Amino acid sequence: MTLTRGTGGGVPLFRRVVKALGRPVLRLLFRVRVEGSLEAFNAERLLVVANHESFLDGPLLAAFLPIDPVYVVHSKVVANPYFRLLLSVVDYVALEPANPLAIKGVLKSLESGRPVVIFPEGRITVTGSLMKVYDGPAFVASKTNATIVPVRLDGPARSYFSRLSGRYPLRMFPRVTLTILPPTKIPRIEGGSADERKRKSGEAMRRLMQHMIFSSQPKHTLYSELLDTISIFGRRRHVVEDMKQVEQTYGQVLQATLALGRLGSRLAAENEALGVLLPNVVSSVALVLGLTAYRRVPAMLNYTAGADAIRNACVAAQVKTVVTSRQFVETAKLEPVIGDLDDMRVVYLEDLRGEFSIGDKLWLILWALRFPRTVGVPAEPQDPAVILFTSGSEGRPKGVVLSHRAILSNIAQVRAVIPFSPEDKVLNALPVFHSFGLTAGTLLPLLAGTQLFLYPSPLHYRAIPEIAYDRGCSVLLGTSTFLGNYARVAHPYDFFRLRYVVAGAEKVSEAVRQAWFEKFGLRIFEGYGATETAPVLAANTPMAFRSGTVGQLLPEIEARVVPVPGIDRGGLLHVRGPNVMSGYLRYEHPGVLEPPSSELGVGWYNTGDVVEIDDDGFVTILGRVKRFAKVAGEMISLEVVENIAVAASPDAVHAASSQPDEQRGEAIVLFTTDPTLTRERLQETARSGGQPEIAIPRKLVTVEALPLLGTGKVDYVALKRLAAEA
Repeated sequence: MTLTRGTGGGVPLFRRVVKALGRPVLRLLFRVRVEGSLEAFNAERLLVVANHESFLDGPLLAAFLPIDPVYVVHSKVVANPYFRLLLSVVDYVALEPANPLAIKGVLKSLESGRPVVIFPEGRITVTGSLMKVYDGPAFVASKTNATIVPVRLDGPARSYFSRLSGRYPLRMFPRVTLTILPPTKIPRIEGGSADERKRKSGEAMRRLMQHMIFSSQPKHTLYSELLDTISIFGRRRHVVEDMKQVEQTYGQVLQATLALGRLGSRLAAENEALGVLLPNVVSSVALVLGLTAYRRVPAMLNYTAGADAIRNACVAAQVKTVVTSRQFVETAKLEPVIGDLDDMRVVYLEDLRGEFSIGDKLWLILWALRFPRTVGVPAEPQDPAVILFTSGSEGRPKGVVLSHRAILSNIAQVRAVIPFSPEDKVLNALPVFHSFGLTAGTLLPLLAGTQLFLYPSPLHYRAIPEIAYDRGCSVLLGTSTFLGNYARVAHPYDFFRLRYVVAGAEKVSEAVRQAWFEKFGLRIFEGYGATETAPVLAANTPMAFRSGTVGQLLPEIEARVVPVPGIDRGGLLHVRGPNVMSGYLRYEHPGVLEPPSSELGVGWYNTGDVVEIDDDGFVTILGRVKRFAKVAGEMISLEVVENIAVAASPDAVHAASSQPDEQRGEAIVLFTTDPTLTRERLQETARSGGQPEIAIPRKLVTVEALPLLGTGKVDYVALKRLAAEA
């Protein structure tokens, strides 16, 4: 593969003239903004990598980068006479990404000292997100020890030069931003076969590109991010609907956000928590966004937790006023819960809307909708955005304060690894008081231009598959328990449009995974996280999937695995990153923020989970530290006990707990819905699977159903009580 020189290849002055003329024209038309430092472009062996959004990418890089590089272009582009004319003023290497020999031309250019610009995706994106990343550029960078400068292009995808017609409302001259990230290198991979070294280099390049996509995201508040999204997609775009099955546009969402935010701001002072006890409806989302615009902090109350848990949550967050809906209270039969909140002010949405006066309406029509960026109270990304509450599966719920930065960072992290297209439609039945349901299920699609259907309960197992079929949903979120029940009752064609089935909150059982693959031909992308991390920490993705794991950690998440005495495999996972909470609010110290901290220092969060991380970065959850029982001096994972039970009786549901034992310290109790399950079957299964005899439970208790929390997790506190009684 040889270097092709353009007509101006030997005349640097000609190139400088072309660049000097092209730069102001592009800057004027596309309002180009260049962010980052230019110092990195002085490196001796320089490889510039960029995401590929449009045919405009090459001219933009040529005009605004302070180097005279060799451009690596697809052979199909060179075949086009119009693009060949543009390429006539630069040096370029034409290659076919699928041809492994073609990369030699890039190698020669780098070794000769010429900077090289390459698009590792090989082709222009058709999803609006990162596409397949080829191994070749990474292998070259590793082999030559080249300095890599990532450049993020943002905006060309929304131009007519892109291949996203029908996905974005394309514009003639959208605003374009070039973000230059700090230089880095891909370390030389030693050992293994050439194919293995090339694969690992490619993995490193993919992670670098994902880091680039995440790091170049603007840092905003939820409200300002909503306004930016609206400016991209337009107010007429239909984006969200709920059980009323009336598609709401961005303009209607903005109107509800402004109105409910103004009304809600009268119920609490700045930075004060306001309780939100509402289901998955558009009004709930608008209220949350509206409150954040006025620097009021919505405290998302778990209406399935019971009166005591709700009261404890309100005490921890110092909630004085709770907003709910009279219709919702009647439908969900929450009158006893509301009655127990007698020392708090309860405000109903139906009454609140009646307080929207003529003056408020004039303000909304004549000012707020015209100039929405002037509305509200200015806030910083690190300010509190929402307060969520831990599930209480292992004790009294704690308030988790999440900042705008934490939530938006987590959204950006997920979008960097999973391509959500504007053509997708997300079906979210996970409640908005649940971190997975709020961030991934609601705010992510709303702020990414992806259509959203909000359903009020994940427990309607027959209704949800029908909605997925009727509304043409392509993304479904759920827990293992919920997904298993959907698969059991759904028609094989109900999920014909699904692209992604994303699971979290609890481990996906092998029976559920197999049922989805056999009945619908779909694999479940299992992820992992915690309310304290807004919530996603790791996820399997279309580009990085390994069954039995919860995927790789998301970009910018730093992790440490600390050994635990008595546990041989893995260690306790501690994490730090931009998506980690601001801190806890505890019942014992109402309103006092307790920043995250672990034995590794301030800012680290101890997940409480025992994990293993393999050489490729895939995380395997071995169990929670609190879910280990010390039997005869040995630490036994209760999750291992449950896995043995699942293997012995895959069609039933099982959960393990422990009780005090005078002779052995603790004894394991297994709760199961299979009345025929015996210790002998469990022993046989354990032996065949190589599990220790000591992991076999002493007692088996048959139950009709396991106690569940509203989030779909097993209620281990209730199980612990049952174990004590057993």
